[in-house]
Amino acid sequence: MNDRADSLRVLEREVAVLIRRIKRVIGERARAVHEDLQPASYLMLAWLADEGPVRASSMVESFAIDKGAISRQLQHLGELGLVERTPDPDDGRASLVAASDEARRRLADVAEHRRKWLDERLGDWTAEDLSSFAASLQRYNETLNAQP
Repeated sequence: MNDRADSLRVLEREVAVLIRRIKRVIGERARAVHEDLQPASYLMLAWLADEGPVRASSMVESFAIDKGAISRQLQHLGELGLVERTPDPDDGRASLVAASDEARRRLADVAEHRRKWLDERLGDWTAEDLSSFAASLQRYNETLNAQP
């Protein structure tokens, strides 16, 4: 067999394992933020905490899903007290959505806990190992995100 083809097969398999792990972790993180938080809503909340305040239309573009799905997720987040809406100063007819202060606090707590867990699990990795893996993963993602 061809070494490159074998490496690509291993890469596909390991990425699939990573995807399954990420799906599980997102569910765990969502429940840690709020027991009733749905995993899809968690992803939007985390994005809002980083990017907000934004219009819902920006979320439609970023998540590449329809406006109705965004509205349902925002409604869910609002019911849980994790998002706040404010009038858009540039357009009084529109509103901006942002993660609430409580949501930001909870997200930060969850992220800190996860980093400590990762640090423990990867305790035998050197700083150079971590840096090299992070750089390779970043390069992989940037390459796949590049437009052809």
